Amino acid sequence: MGTKAYGNIRGYGGPLRYVQGPGALASLGIYAADLSDRALILMDGFVQDTYGETLMASLAEAGVTATAARFGGESTDAEVDRCISLARDAEAGVVIGVGGGKTLDTGKLTARAVDARIMTVPTIASTDSPTSAIGVIYTEDGVYVRVEQCNRNPDVVLVDSEVILNAPVRFLSSGMGDALSTWYEARSNFESQSKNYIDSGFAPTIAGAQIAKACHDTLMRDGISGYHAAKSGCLTQAVENIIEANTLLSGLGFENCGVSAAHGIHDALTVLEPTHDFMHGEKVAFGIICLLVIENRPITEITEAAQFCAAIGLPITLASLGLADATDQDLLQVGEAAMAPASVIHSVPVPLSAKKIAHAIRAADAIAKHVT
Repeated sequence: MGTKAYGNIRGYGGPLRYVQGPGALASLGIYAADLSDRALILMDGFVQDTYGETLMASLAEAGVTATAARFGGESTDAEVDRCISLARDAEAGVVIGVGGGKTLDTGKLTARAVDARIMTVPTIASTDSPTSAIGVIYTEDGVYVRVEQCNRNPDVVLVDSEVILNAPVRFLSSGMGDALSTWYEARSNFESQSKNYIDSGFAPTIAGAQIAKACHDTLMRDGISGYHAAKSGCLTQAVENIIEANTLLSGLGFENCGVSAAHGIHDALTVLEPTHDFMHGEKVAFGIICLLVIENRPITEITEAAQFCAAIGLPITLASLGLADATDQDLLQVGEAAMAPASVIHSVPVPLSAKKIAHAIRAADAIAKHVT
């Protein structure tokens, strides 16, 4: 991912179908039946306890024989292997992941292994995982290991906005942190002429670039009002727009354009144990400030990003990530992790070193304190 010098061949990819709206969960069986009459449905524990009966009834009514599996909590190699075994036993023609990003990633990787179709049903809008062909592997302790690519994007992405609204607003806010990185990181890839994440990588299309920009524009327009509406339990148009930005626009944007230092620093921050208590998009939000510092963007741009994140409760300082006491050696450790050869941070259009990254992190912390 992120190899330089992509040449002139453009590539675009995305899910076959995206459906979003209140009550969409009830349509699960209809869409699954179009893909196969045998399914493995992998659910978060909370999801299974809360919506499991409804989901299984919908599948049964549509004539789909479904095997239910409870997600183990972390998208590890062992968990993927367990789910592959369950899918094979169930002779599943479609794997349905229902829950958060790690559940969906595990479902996608399981489907790849058994050559099944893929459905993703996010119950929170906290990451852009649902639309992509990407799966992320972590250790049991939540430390980033690697990214793997599936041979297809999900066939159906089904998003029930009422279910999203019922989740704590922190998830929606975290999703905005992830989505906010989309345009900034796309720009990094354009300037460094790095490949996107479609198959083995292509030059970005105009469509992909415009979607990434539309993601940013939607957040700037509706993010703060959507955050407060959702916090009040109100499903407004702004909330629907933010759900789409977090899930579809961000997903298409990152996959068709690429990511860079905001995610590279996110991944590297996982080497520091205190960050394990924070969500993906929360760490990415801080990574955005670091990216803008690394690329020496105008202070007006850094200020806009920092103030937006602060307005929706995202961490933009080391202290707000549990790293108030982080030493220079700690940050150098993060910088060294970020400089791993496979890291997405190498898509930035400037020379890097572990020390430069550590200094950018410390500077981002100081600037964020000053402008918010």
